[in-house]
Amino acid sequence: MYRLILYALVTVGAAALDPLDYVNLFIGTVNGGHTFPGASVPHGMVKVGMDTDSPGNHAGYDGDPQYNVTGFSQLHQSGTGGQVPLSNFKLFPVYNCSAFEQCLTTIDSRKILRNLLPDGSPDDAASPGYFSTNLTNSIRVELTATRRTALHRYTFPPASKTPRILLDVTNDGQISANDITMLVDPDTGRMTASGSFADSFGIGRFNAYACVDFHGNFDGPSEYGPYKINYPDLWGTDIQQHYYTWGYEHGGLVGFPASAAGSTTILARVGVSLISIAQACSTAEEEISDWDFERVLGDSQEQWRDILGRVQVQTEAVDVNTTTLLYSSLYRTHLAPGDYTGENPGWASSEPYYDSFYCNWDTYRTVFPLMSLHDPVTFANIVRGMIDIQKHEGWLPECREMGTKMFIQGGSHGDPILAEFFVKFQNHASDLGISADDLYAALVADAEDTPPNWNIQGRQADAWKEYGYIPSDTTFRGGSNTKQVSRAIEYAFDDFTIAQVAKLLDKEDDAAKYFSRAGNFVNSWNRNISVPDIAQNITGFFQPKFANGTWNYTDPRHCSVNDPLKATCFLNAIRRDGFYETSPIVYSQYVPHDTAKLIELQGGPDKFIERLDWMFSENYFDSTNEPSQQIPHMYHYANKPGMSSQRVRETISTWFNTSVNGLPGNDDSGAMGSYVVFYLAGMYPLPGTRQFLLSSPYFPSISFYNPLFNSTTSIISNNFGEGNIYVQNVTVDGIPYKSTCYLEWDVFETGSTVVLELSSDPEVGCGENGLPPSLSTGGYT
Repeated sequence: MYRLILYALVTVGAAALDPLDYVNLFIGTVNGGHTFPGASVPHGMVKVGMDTDSPGNHAGYDGDPQYNVTGFSQLHQSGTGGQVPLSNFKLFPVYNCSAFEQCLTTIDSRKILRNLLPDGSPDDAASPGYFSTNLTNSIRVELTATRRTALHRYTFPPASKTPRILLDVTNDGQISANDITMLVDPDTGRMTASGSFADSFGIGRFNAYACVDFHGNFDGPSEYGPYKINYPDLWGTDIQQHYYTWGYEHGGLVGFPASAAGSTTILARVGVSLISIAQACSTAEEEISDWDFERVLGDSQEQWRDILGRVQVQTEAVDVNTTTLLYSSLYRTHLAPGDYTGENPGWASSEPYYDSFYCNWDTYRTVFPLMSLHDPVTFANIVRGMIDIQKHEGWLPECREMGTKMFIQGGSHGDPILAEFFVKFQNHASDLGISADDLYAALVADAEDTPPNWNIQGRQADAWKEYGYIPSDTTFRGGSNTKQVSRAIEYAFDDFTIAQVAKLLDKEDDAAKYFSRAGNFVNSWNRNISVPDIAQNITGFFQPKFANGTWNYTDPRHCSVNDPLKATCFLNAIRRDGFYETSPIVYSQYVPHDTAKLIELQGGPDKFIERLDWMFSENYFDSTNEPSQQIPHMYHYANKPGMSSQRVRETISTWFNTSVNGLPGNDDSGAMGSYVVFYLAGMYPLPGTRQFLLSSPYFPSISFYNPLFNSTTSIISNNFGEGNIYVQNVTVDGIPYKSTCYLEWDVFETGSTVVLELSSDPEVGCGENGLPPSLSTGGYT
């Protein structure tokens, strides 16, 4: 009821666009996007979908039809790199066997291609809450889900004389299962299973449990048994009746009577738990007691319609692909983190429990600021869960999967996530169940306490506090001595966001301390470094520094497309270059809280603009990687917002589209999706602040409904189209605004009408005193 009311409120006074008509789940399912096109509710724990034998099957699926289907598993991530995650507890329909004991059950023996459509694409279909495929043996598979339970519908052709369904216990994404169990109930066919599995970006293991029930025009199974490799054991009921061996394929197989005439439909309900088999079964029985596939699908669609419908656009004179790109990108921002409440494997708690933070380094920049605009209640629950983790584990979660701590990519980026929430919702925090004291204590723990292993939680706080940078020639125990420069730059921003919270809580001394530490990025700036072999005089970059204060050296081109050494800067303990995943050239543009100081370090506005132009012309801007995300908007700080508008348009048109290869790289748990939403909305967020950089939207109007404020903020573009992409003037509720380059959060609190006067003149500026704020110019202190 609550969700339906919210959707009604946002659509009052206008013919609301149904966002589900514009969601394409197959965007980014090839070419390394690793997006998940299966069935899930918003932030669902269960993400049920197809698994394939593609080498890029990080989300199970691959949109390339050359790859075989290997099963339909219950748990997936979306858009991640690292090793192949999850893909646990695959089901697979078995068409026909000469006898139960002759059924081929290994992946290599059973895998099968999909039917092809006339255009050569696979015969798959997907929409929010639903997935289907037609296999080349004429079996049709359909999937939907609730929060912790999957519902499969298998339709076998008349030629399938004994329809069978297999449960694969051992073939998760990494083939990492051990300590497995599997039992079959001979009366109902219920299969229960468990195992220990490896996480996909760290050192941990987790236990998971499944409960599979079947429903159809039958009273029970006609045959059943466990299997090992390709040897099903008819009438067995326990995997231990085989000689269970680690490294071999194990599972269970059940067969059912075929319909007397026509096709046979079998429903399979799969409950999943991180606690126990009993909980997996009880959850499934509670969430899907009626076996009504259409009801479950309808409920899921309504949840998606509510959350996506809070963003509304006018589509007149807009290409339908642009609208599809917007809502498809918005959809992917609501797959993770997952709501695992009730499934916390670490401790009993009444607090919400969210998992699949994969990873904060990817998502803090744009995912959570987007959530602030239209989904603050979910955001609050995520923050509550993060604080609860910190209370029990000592530090905020950074990269997390199924209760395990995975590798940190940079700073302690739970900090800007909590700060983002508190800066925007301080006055509502208590009503949303969040203690300001607990939130601040969690931030201080990150800032002040060095963990036993900063590879998986917290940060290298002791060295940061001692030096004001991370020395490149030390071998501190407690974590890898790598990424020293990029970590230091990110620690500075993290401390800035903590200062923002301290200021709001009237902790003046703490605010001064953390604002001071936020300026420590200058300690890593070497003004004497230039890029080799270029005509431009571009000087000054972030560089590694020794503990004695003298400089080390990393080629600014390192880890870029122009790196002579072709380095990757991924996780490797022997690499002492100082940077993670991208070049010093890119990281030398990353001071979001004090770009004014960065402009000063780089020689002033003209040299700053020259550097940005050079970065684009030489392909140093990397649309696939999060540290580059803000770069197209950085011209704002040099009073050249028109150039930002041009770069934004170039970025979208060059790197993003609605095809299966419509992403330039991993979607990173919605990080790329949220980045695209902001670009299309004509904004870019400054996380942990109350500011959004302003550009021109791709729509004549776009609105955001915030259920916490019960308000809708609309951004209307006059003179939309015909090359008018530059913001010449801004009014808020009819009153001229202080800047044409950014909006304050209070615009969204009050439900304002923002009117942009667009023009074709690229020489627009920010207006008198209209530059976005920076720390060194007094913008935050």
